[in-house]
Amino acid sequence: MRVSEAQAASATRYAYKASLIGSAHRFELTEEGLSWHVGGRSGLWRYDEISAIALSFRPVSMQQHRFRADVSGAGGGRIAILSTSWQSAALMAPQDNGYRDFIVELHARMAKAGSRAVLTAGLGHKTYAVALALLAVLAVAMAGLLIRALMVGEFAGALFVVGFAALFTWQIGGFVRRNRPRRYAFEHLPKALLP
Repeated sequence: MRVSEAQAASATRYAYKASLIGSAHRFELTEEGLSWHVGGRSGLWRYDEISAIALSFRPVSMQQHRFRADVSGAGGGRIAILSTSWQSAALMAPQDNGYRDFIVELHARMAKAGSRAVLTAGLGHKTYAVALALLAVLAVAMAGLLIRALMVGEFAGALFVVGFAALFTWQIGGFVRRNRPRRYAFEHLPKALLP
């Protein structure tokens, strides 16, 4: 098998374990469409029957660099494809290259089939607005604590508040920035939502 054939084969198959117990979720891009096996269920969705894809950045405590694609079929079903896989009770392994190649190839095949799927990225508009409002309230509270610490001369406390705010901004800022709600086209996948 030549290298290009090996790359094409790896781009057309993807599997991950969503939990320690249970079987792997397996996906394959066939000539007919997206073939999937999730738990005891399986199916085949033609590329033009896929009604929507929603890409997002979803870190968890065991894996801070995790991406998710929610694929919806015209019949109303929905499957999730994650960029990480459980290896053991203490290890969740990233599968960045395989996930990215599979998602890019899925979009290419859908475009070739003339799909009219709704392609969205990030969180929903309402969820994103609530997240921004909570961040604004937290920023006001942190500024109040900083001002209070400076007024009473607690410079160590002020330094702690500044350090905590910087760490929080670094952690949450990336999540909020990547998950800004938007639409995208088949030929312009959002790079921030692919590993």
